[in-house]
Amino acid sequence: MTDILDRTKIYVDGAWIESTGSGRIDVLNPATEELIGTVAEGTVEDVDAAAKAARKAFPAWSALSGGERAEYLSKAAAIIAERTDDLAALVSQDMGMPIGFAKPVQIGMPLANLNAFAELARTYDFDAHEVGNSLIVREPAGVVGAITPWNFPLHQVVLKVGGALAAGCTVVLKPTEVAPLITYALADIFDEIGLPAGVFNLVSGYGPVVGEAIAGHPEVDMVSFTGSTRAGKRVAIVAADTIKKVSLELGGKSANVILDDADLEKAVTDGVAKCFINSGQTCSALTRMLVPAGKVDEAAAIAAAVAAHFPVGDPTQPTSVLGPLVNANQLGRVRGYIEKGVSEGATAVVDGRETGLASGYFVGPTVFANVTEDMTIAREEIFGPVLSIMGYKDEADAVRIANGTEYGLAGGVWSGDPDRADRVARQLRAGQVEVNGGAFNTNAPFGGYKQSGVGREAGTFGLEEFLEIKAIQR
Repeated sequence: MTDILDRTKIYVDGAWIESTGSGRIDVLNPATEELIGTVAEGTVEDVDAAAKAARKAFPAWSALSGGERAEYLSKAAAIIAERTDDLAALVSQDMGMPIGFAKPVQIGMPLANLNAFAELARTYDFDAHEVGNSLIVREPAGVVGAITPWNFPLHQVVLKVGGALAAGCTVVLKPTEVAPLITYALADIFDEIGLPAGVFNLVSGYGPVVGEAIAGHPEVDMVSFTGSTRAGKRVAIVAADTIKKVSLELGGKSANVILDDADLEKAVTDGVAKCFINSGQTCSALTRMLVPAGKVDEAAAIAAAVAAHFPVGDPTQPTSVLGPLVNANQLGRVRGYIEKGVSEGATAVVDGRETGLASGYFVGPTVFANVTEDMTIAREEIFGPVLSIMGYKDEADAVRIANGTEYGLAGGVWSGDPDRADRVARQLRAGQVEVNGGAFNTNAPFGGYKQSGVGREAGTFGLEEFLEIKAIQR
């Protein structure tokens, strides 16, 4: 039996304090369905206290040099590095990613980003240049409200909190209530290193209460949100009442365009992995695989063979590649989409609805072939290990299908001709496109076109999201 973590306090003004409300939120291990922790169900009053603490702390924090702020971030990063194994085990329990992947992905990526933000704080030129008689300076936006999701819980927190702190902002954070425990571990680290009171504040709770209170609070100058497009629209509406800056990283239905001159087996093999990472619970997952119409059956056969190497199981076991979905709601959602794909006439080459596991929220790898543009599984974000293989007539048709979605977060292009691949990549209306399996770059700007969001995260562009531009005429 796992010890149940009591994280029922919120972190405000440099101290763990009781919430003004008595509500509690249970945190379940998605692999076992057992209770592993409890957090506070925060209130509007909690958010008000946190926002006022962040406002009080802002003048002194923003007045520090970038190098001084970097020292705090570097100290936090050093502790994360020391505790990588323990933190990986915690996040694996929290949201279900197998431990062998959780260490490099769920801890390694945010660690790299935190170190990168520390270096940017040291080196970024906040007084960038002069234009005529004007000095152009960049200054911290102020108090940042950060609202983060459950699929990469520490990574998404660091992209917001690390960037904001490096820029000189103070923060009020609402972590996901579904998998919040890793974020509490980060708050412990911030407290341990002596981050000044009020610079970082954490209020757990539900989006319609805590999230909306953050987005609408008059002391919050900017809100940065990652989550569903539907929820992002609501955040933007609430934030509009106080005309605050809004950064949104939302959903995706990303296309992987495999051109007729590509190595089909290599491209499909890589594409399956890019779809199934984190059990498909990735907004940038390449869930639509576009292949020449005459190669759909061949691609499906390859994908089915590759899917056999993605066993589902206990995240603590080294043999497991796919862990559980994060909760029962997500399980029902993904199974429902698979059923919809079957009922609308797609060919279920691999059907992962039944895994044979007695407990946990598991769905196995699923591959659909002969998916058409009008099908639900081709249009809506599923957020599970479900791949849709679609045929196209020619290169222009492939680009049209790839762009024929309300989303524009990510994409992929495969070709035997690098120049051709680059040309097609430039035609995709997406914020990040990988060519011939190009590796993910933690320093590259991440964000979307269209309804995939507004703004960018990570690296220099991610730092600049938290800065305002001022022209001083002299």
